[in-house]
Amino acid sequence: MITGPRLRQVALVAADRDATGALLQDAFGWAEPFHDPGVGLFGLTNSVFAAGDTFVEVVAPSEPGTTAERYRERRGGDSGYMAIFQVPDIAAARARIAGLGVRTIWSADLPDIAGTHLHPKDVPGALVSIDWADPPESWRWAGPGWTGKAPPHGNGGIAGITVEVDDPPAVASRWAAVLGLTSAAGGAVAATVELPGAGQDLRFVPSASGHGEGIVEVRLAGIDVPPDTEIAGVRFVAA
Repeated sequence: MITGPRLRQVALVAADRDATGALLQDAFGWAEPFHDPGVGLFGLTNSVFAAGDTFVEVVAPSEPGTTAERYRERRGGDSGYMAIFQVPDIAAARARIAGLGVRTIWSADLPDIAGTHLHPKDVPGALVSIDWADPPESWRWAGPGWTGKAPPHGNGGIAGITVEVDDPPAVASRWAAVLGLTSAAGGAVAATVELPGAGQDLRFVPSASGHGEGIVEVRLAGIDVPPDTEIAGVRFVAA
């Protein structure tokens, strides 16, 4: 069971899905990914890799003019793109989000999973999705093996991310409110949101000059991370 928000999946956007996926497999020894045909709705192809019972996804545009491609162009190349949070009560989360005036750009409701993509102008820094799964250990977005159950899997997983944004304290407070958390810690330059029930954290730092906002680091716990690992513009580090 989960008692609060949990960062379940992080997506990278890349020009070459397969080449980027090969780099992830070389670095971490991950098994073959799931390719979700459903992302064709967004003009994308993808690969979803299991990292413990969390997931790292690579998306790549399959047609011109996609939101993901425009995001990649703003970042100046391959980049971190999306953070997907699992919550225990999707109805309560959606009511909270609506009360904050956050717009929804896509939603889906299936018997075992639901997803809600939030407007990036309302929740800056990345494309944020608030999702729910039943049973909680399952995750349909990762394929048949994770639909309605969790297969045997390795230990560890995503422990947190770092996001470059123009105003770290303000953005951290916004993410905290969206996730139903009371506060974000930090000073005038950087800020952190703790996900205490999941043992994860979200760090917000000033964006680099000339780049748009985006995810720049993924922290992994219980997984061997080679030193100086950077893939698709994202640093992978040991938590």
